[in-house]
Amino acid sequence: MSFDTIKTSEITKYIGRRNVLIIDLREREEFLAGHIPTAVNIPYEELEDEKYRFKRNCLLIFYCDRGNISLLAARDLIKDGYNIKSLYGGIRAYRGKLEC
Repeated sequence: MSFDTIKTSEITKYIGRRNVLIIDLREREEFLAGHIPTAVNIPYEELEDEKYRFKRNCLLIFYCDRGNISLLAARDLIKDGYNIKSLYGGIRAYRGKLEC
């Protein structure tokens, strides 16, 4: 099983869509300082305990600061049968600090 990465230019088509959950894997303080609209905060360290809440028919889009943690999370949960995408470059790319 594998998952896709998406570019920051693609994220807007997922914001507010039904059956899509955008998950910010950063710490709460970082999330509160700014996040992608409609995203929910589940820090990476809590993901294993919280994954039972996710519906298998939902698309989960993970992001973190630069994209490394979201790739780890996607790799872990794809094994459990979840439909996952990871935001390439993380919130930094979303904010325009990296070219994607």
